[in-house]
Amino acid sequence: MTGQHPQVLAGRYEIRELIGRGGMAEVHLGYDTRLSRIIAVKLLRSDIAGDPTFQARFRREATSAAALNHPSIVAVYDSGEEQLTGPDGSVSTVPYIVMEYVEGHTVRELLGEGEAVPIPEAVEIVTGVLDALEYSHRAGIVHRDIKPGNIMLTSTGAVKVMDFGIARAVEDSAATVTQTHAVVGTAQYLSPEQARGEVVDSRSDLYSAGCLLYELLTGQPPFVGDSAVAIAYQHVREIPRPPSSVAADVPEALDRVVLKSLAKSRDDRYEDAAHMRTDLLAAARGDEQGDDEGPHPPARGALVLVLLL
Repeated sequence: MTGQHPQVLAGRYEIRELIGRGGMAEVHLGYDTRLSRIIAVKLLRSDIAGDPTFQARFRREATSAAALNHPSIVAVYDSGEEQLTGPDGSVSTVPYIVMEYVEGHTVRELLGEGEAVPIPEAVEIVTGVLDALEYSHRAGIVHRDIKPGNIMLTSTGAVKVMDFGIARAVEDSAATVTQTHAVVGTAQYLSPEQARGEVVDSRSDLYSAGCLLYELLTGQPPFVGDSAVAIAYQHVREIPRPPSSVAADVPEALDRVVLKSLAKSRDDRYEDAAHMRTDLLAAARGDEQGDDEGPHPPARGALVLVLLL
């Protein structure tokens, strides 16, 4: 046993040391004895493994991520469920996902000291994220939780987006939010429509990518506050300061890209990841971009409960 988990899954996946822990899962280093390779194994946490809601989310992650085959997305190799018999004889089900093992560190670790990263590096990271989002959006999958902790940088500098645990197909995003009146996401990177409990689409991911770019350029997210609700309110109602007002070395061209991605109305943002990437790379080169009329005033709307997972 490893804690509450079996030592071997499906007769082939050895479970080794814990290497990460999130809101609903633990990630262990693993070894695939059949293919003789190092893997990562994500297991639903034992304290919530019996909850049907978390089981459904976990299965959805496996289904969503397994459908995506892109160099900027952490690959899913296999998934399943293992029956575990406890000391009292009770039987429980442990869902698991077998993934590509990525050797490196997260962007959250990179930003751990609250310092901005060099502009070329910031652009490279966000470009990699936009590559992944362009691919997943074309496949009809919205990530919904783009943030520094969900982006890996490999030892060779490649960008890998991970954790599709709250990703949803575009067609069923609206139903879930309106039924629960709760938002799943992380406050600092939450789009206004997520905070209001509205329909979530690909442009919501672009807003979160804009928050990520802002933090990489300045060392801080666009909005900070004493609570998740206070931060979510700012996403809905407040206009962010231009990055150049926080970090003087940020050029005006990058200000425009960031502020367009952070527009309150989705119609004022980039229409897709490809257009945002084009403008981002042009701004980094110092090229002139298209002239925009600027974002519209924030739309009024009720702020719903923010659920951080």
